[in-house]
Amino acid sequence: MAMMTSGCGSADSSTAAGGETSAVTTAATTATTAAETFGTTQHPEKEASEYGKVIALTFDDGPNTTCTPLILDLLQKYNARASFFVIGDNITEESAQVMKRAYAQGCEINNHSRTHSYMNKMTAEEIKAEISYTSDLVEKYIGEPTRFFRPPYIAVNQTMFDSIDMPFINGKGCNDWEEKVTVQQRIDKVLEMAEDGDIILLHDQPSNYQTVEALETIIPELQKQGFELVTVSELFFAKGITPVSDSTPKIYTNSMQESNW
Repeated sequence: MAMMTSGCGSADSSTAAGGETSAVTTAATTATTAAETFGTTQHPEKEASEYGKVIALTFDDGPNTTCTPLILDLLQKYNARASFFVIGDNITEESAQVMKRAYAQGCEINNHSRTHSYMNKMTAEEIKAEISYTSDLVEKYIGEPTRFFRPPYIAVNQTMFDSIDMPFINGKGCNDWEEKVTVQQRIDKVLEMAEDGDIILLHDQPSNYQTVEALETIIPELQKQGFELVTVSELFFAKGITPVSDSTPKIYTNSMQESNW
């Protein structure tokens, strides 16, 4: 049976314009890499007992050379980490440099399919092709495959769970793909719903500047509330939980949730 809830608001999987390379921050060669800080983003050297309250900011639909670098600037400013769920067809030579910068800053690169289509309408072979294309491309540029999967539109069925050997990730969102949602509404919603172990679902689409502006408040406010902003892998590690990655139909919004949905 197919299951669906709100996710990204648009099925547009076109790549960001290659002419925007001037927006790519030169910090792609940041001296302190994820490997130096955590071993890898997937396996932190920090002990689980050293974490307090943790929350994972996640961003869908990149990478691009406009909004993604601005989000990375803010993460760097506040010494925070996040996870980026990328679309394979959005990875170009130019946007890949932004993805590499994200990884160098300690962020995690995860899988949001190749084409951002309704995968619950695909065959098992088509599903596997969507996943492997993006995972292979990510590994080409950062040296590690993707470890988590977020379904486009959060539309899932059992064929997807049977075909994809990664944990499925949802998240608490604020409908930030919709232009009508104001900066203040985005801020208020995220801060209102934030809880320990949560995954927050946001978007780094090429022109989503309202979310960038909202993050100027969201990130420091979450830190003031005692949250450490971590990757999805760290989130589970900090709570001592191994996420389900078999055919069990489970999709996570909080790392500690007991229900399948």
